[in-house]
Amino acid sequence: MNILVVGGAGYIGSHMVRLLDSAGHKVWVLDNLSTGFMQAVTAGELIVGDMNDSELVKSVLGDNRIDIVMHFAACALVGESCANPAKYYQNNVVNTLLLLESMRATNVRKIVFSSTCATYGIPDKVPISEATPQQPVNPYGFTKLVIERALRDYSQAHNFGYAALRYFNAAGASPLGGIGEDHTPESHLIPIVLQVAMGQREQVTVFGNDWPTLDGSCVRDYIHVDDLADAHLRAMERLKPGTGIELNLGTGTGFSVRQIIETCREVTNVDIKSVDGDRRAGDPPELVADASKAESELGWVPQYTSPRSIIETAWEWHRNNPAGYGDTALAEGQVE
Repeated sequence: MNILVVGGAGYIGSHMVRLLDSAGHKVWVLDNLSTGFMQAVTAGELIVGDMNDSELVKSVLGDNRIDIVMHFAACALVGESCANPAKYYQNNVVNTLLLLESMRATNVRKIVFSSTCATYGIPDKVPISEATPQQPVNPYGFTKLVIERALRDYSQAHNFGYAALRYFNAAGASPLGGIGEDHTPESHLIPIVLQVAMGQREQVTVFGNDWPTLDGSCVRDYIHVDDLADAHLRAMERLKPGTGIELNLGTGTGFSVRQIIETCREVTNVDIKSVDGDRRAGDPPELVADASKAESELGWVPQYTSPRSIIETAWEWHRNNPAGYGDTALAEGQVE
């Protein structure tokens, strides 16, 4: 099929592009490179532009006879969304609605949408199933929920087929090399801990030591980025006009911040320094997926089931690319 990956130069999008190419699909990538990297696009054709550029998007969709859109182009920092909500409403809501209208104008009626467990807010119980009430507690989670609702409405009104896939904590890197996680600023736990191992940070802060968990630190469900991409591929193959798929993507097992730090110590053989800090407002003590629906509907089972197996792939990326894609750019003479 002909597939447009919006945000395909970013962390998860770039792994999706690689999988789509290996599966024999023809891929176009639309990315404004505000947080993505040209070097991360290992297949397909990169088009530098914004999804709110309706004329450009309609041209790409129509000229290339796109069958399906995969949408990864979101602002995704919880703290920033609280400090600058306008940015999140503009990009995650307004710009995505413009993308949907461009799709409707060119009769492209299938989309796989990158959603998040942040739509659930602070759940009353775990594991979190799709029946858990969606009560986001920050603008980021709410903007994702708005688009989930819009997709349901577009499905009914305009015969769209859609999948809304709610990620838990994406982590790791492709074992094939060449692509991985590179954010500025970095906000994800595993890369931060590995930066300490590489001497790029002095320490990692554990936010809260008195949570009602096994060791007092927050518990999260870590899912390998390639497993996420596999779920997207399976969902894409099952899209039908006028219907929607809404699924959690996680391993179903939670690990604490302290467990992740200790596993990073074992993988890197470095005595990584950690210090205790105050709790962060809005942090749920535990977020773990019930992903049984994804298994039953997609036949999807994560291949990376232990933190060590995920962290090993992340460590391989980070130690080979200590400056992220900056190393690649320097090697290729693209920056001074």
